[in-house]
Amino acid sequence: MSDNTSDGKRSAVERLHEQRAKEQAAGRRKRNVKAGAVVVAVLAAVGVVGYAAAGGAREEGDGKVAEPIVVGRGDAPVTLTVYEDFRCPGCAQFEQAFKDTIHELTEDGKIRTEYHLVSIIDGNMGGDGSRRAANAAACARDAGEFTPYHDLLYAHQPPEQEDAFADTGHLISLAGRVDGLDTPAFRSCVEDGTHDAWVKRSNDAFTASEYNATPTVLLDGESVYGDPAHPLTPESLRAKVAEAAGKR
Repeated sequence: MSDNTSDGKRSAVERLHEQRAKEQAAGRRKRNVKAGAVVVAVLAAVGVVGYAAAGGAREEGDGKVAEPIVVGRGDAPVTLTVYEDFRCPGCAQFEQAFKDTIHELTEDGKIRTEYHLVSIIDGNMGGDGSRRAANAAACARDAGEFTPYHDLLYAHQPPEQEDAFADTGHLISLAGRVDGLDTPAFRSCVEDGTHDAWVKRSNDAFTASEYNATPTVLLDGESVYGDPAHPLTPESLRAKVAEAAGKR
């Protein structure tokens, strides 16, 4: 009798210990979940801050990101990314073939285009026309006239061996063909190389990337130009844009 009572007491004590152990384990798990949530929240906050800092970096300054020149609505469903060099003949061919289509898709709110201006021809051929032309295009961006001036530079692209864009007077003269662009502010921006550091960072980022030729054209991050087996056409670009928009 006493043995059975003792066993019962021990069983009750053991059950109590087990229950307390379970409660303590549950408490630890709950604290761990909360701690994990705090860590995730902190990491998320760091990620947001890092993204905002990277995205918000503009123009000159060490460590800043060379943001592209953006044309089109911010809420456009599809992003076209173009890496170009104003001295690059292939870039001029791309612009000649796709300029009107890109303008149409942009004006219809179907795409936004991000232009990364680079200067690899200067490095390959010598001179500094690529850099000066890219700087001038950024100056035109400041004046709200990037697109017409960008198109004008390609329409008047000199032969690759002739570094005509190195002459700031020539770049300013071309600006006279865009209504309201040839102003003292624009001239000063071009002559002073206001955006030269931005051009350098843009070019450095491109040469450090997986891409090695201009033009490089991406649609929502996927390369769509330069494959001879699947050549891009204005019609196929429209179709790709529609397909990408449909996945949103």
